[in-house]
Amino acid sequence: MEGARVQHRAPSPSRRTLLTASAAAAAAAVTGVTAPAAFADTPTAAAPTAATTDRSLRALLSRMSLEEKVGQLFVMRVYGHSATTPDQADIDANVKEIGVRTAAELVERYHVGGIIYFAWAHNTRDPHQIADLSNGIQRAGLAKATPLPVLIATDQEHGIVCRVGKPATLMPGAMALGAGGSHADARKAAQIAGAELAALGIRQNYAPDADVNVNPANPVIGVRSFGSEPDAVSAMVSAQVKGYQQGGVAATAKHFPGHGDTATDSHYGLPTITHTREQWGALDAPPFRAAIAAGIDSIMTAHIVVPALDPSEDPATLSRPILTGILREQLGYDGVVVTDALGMEGVRSKYGDARVAVLAIQAGVDQLLNPPDLSVSWNAVLAAVKNGELTEARLDESILRILRLKAKLGLFKDPYVSHAGVDRTVGTVAHLAHADRIAERTTTLLVNEGGFLPVSRRSHPKVLVVGADPASPSGTTGPPTATLAGALNELGFSARALSTGTAPTAAQLDAAVAAAAGRDLIVVGTYNLTATSSQRTLLDRLVATGVPVVTIAIRNPYDVAHTRGQRATLASYSWTDVELQAAVRVLAGRAEPRGRLPVPVQSAADPAKVLYPVGYGLSYT
Repeated sequence: MEGARVQHRAPSPSRRTLLTASAAAAAAAVTGVTAPAAFADTPTAAAPTAATTDRSLRALLSRMSLEEKVGQLFVMRVYGHSATTPDQADIDANVKEIGVRTAAELVERYHVGGIIYFAWAHNTRDPHQIADLSNGIQRAGLAKATPLPVLIATDQEHGIVCRVGKPATLMPGAMALGAGGSHADARKAAQIAGAELAALGIRQNYAPDADVNVNPANPVIGVRSFGSEPDAVSAMVSAQVKGYQQGGVAATAKHFPGHGDTATDSHYGLPTITHTREQWGALDAPPFRAAIAAGIDSIMTAHIVVPALDPSEDPATLSRPILTGILREQLGYDGVVVTDALGMEGVRSKYGDARVAVLAIQAGVDQLLNPPDLSVSWNAVLAAVKNGELTEARLDESILRILRLKAKLGLFKDPYVSHAGVDRTVGTVAHLAHADRIAERTTTLLVNEGGFLPVSRRSHPKVLVVGADPASPSGTTGPPTATLAGALNELGFSARALSTGTAPTAAQLDAAVAAAAGRDLIVVGTYNLTATSSQRTLLDRLVATGVPVVTIAIRNPYDVAHTRGQRATLASYSWTDVELQAAVRVLAGRAEPRGRLPVPVQSAADPAKVLYPVGYGLSYT
């Protein structure tokens, strides 16, 4: 089993020693000396200077074949829980989509510089398995003719985008942290998240989100943003960059040049941002400037058109004026630039997949993330170098940035992780306690008619919990109605959960009204509520029963603009357990509501009218 400890009789070397020895060989390939001399942790050992390391990386680069160089530019998905022995269904998926059977074969055939983990690709079953998968991938990288560690990445934003679930610690997401308003909490959340990812062998995290969400109708960013105020978002981004790096992972600010004012989801279309250049500079640019000032490791591009920045109307991912002219030259950024996923429609709508990969490199990209067909993109880049459209020197610029990042993360020294390290770090009691405390400080009380909250189990013992049950972001939490009811029961209430979905049917509406009979309190979880949603019909009918109703906006705080008749409203900003349980503790008076809106909530009838401004939030005292 990959990553499991093996007992040996003395004086045979332990498995950990063998793993470290493999890494030392890779380090020697880079530095020209053995790892103990170049990278030893002892006080007497001289650490390599930046100049020495850079010369060594350039020497390594000079020994790489053209095919190896092309491969280093790609970060690819792969199915399976194991690098060498995935389940048959995952083998079949890999063969169909990539033309290889396993992660190890992917590294061997295409020399990929990075791999991205997804829950849906069955990469993230449990912490020990993830560590074993990471070790297996690293062994594959170090077994090649030119041994190179692999930069393993994932989207662990927390909140509504989360790939690694329980028993890892799940933190509040960006808008929740924005509501909490604590830079220290934002940094601590990222530091814990980073440490846990690093313990699993995941060393590049596609977070934090640096978009300024000024459009309540934004279908793809929303609560993934820290808020609508550029300065506040900038401070949170800076705090999280430092926290992730302190935890041992490369942070990634996204989505440049700013995805916060779109009404189109770039997964399914190509959004256009109509900001002027001056508006972009005042609204969208500040968080990216802050990320760069904080020493951000990588920046992810957006598949959006910004005519004021590039009149060609190419998506930013393929725009040299945006990525080289603005990001590199104007903002002075010389770190790694990674595309958003290349399978998204926003980047595929104007050019074919083969052209996208080449144009992205010409624009200034370093890492090509998850193309739909790796063979097409990989061979297109290779052909572009051979026919002179791309120079090998241009590839070398990007590869050197990638190698520098790998060296900074210590991957040439020792890319391996251990079960013991997982157990010491992932989902510890201390980390979980931090998550609970931070979540409590983010819960926002928006409505409290007549001081209805907090409620007591003595005055309102019997509770009905109804509402939407969206799938868990990580596949390990929820469903929300059950989580809310369970948290109430733990506090001494008698709560029953009834899932009514995001679009309750007539039968579900009737069932909810019937279930309300004899209850003292109804808690309704709302999810992306609109004026015409049957969720609103559900709320109206439950209010009409005469039983007091409390709503919890389990995603967007904008839901409160479409509600009426409830006695109180809380915003949790996500439906993961940690945020829902914190909301229940606030509802029951076990914690104070301290969150303040990081975005304005506008009137549904008149968007020019602000119902709840930035900074709004009620308290009990």
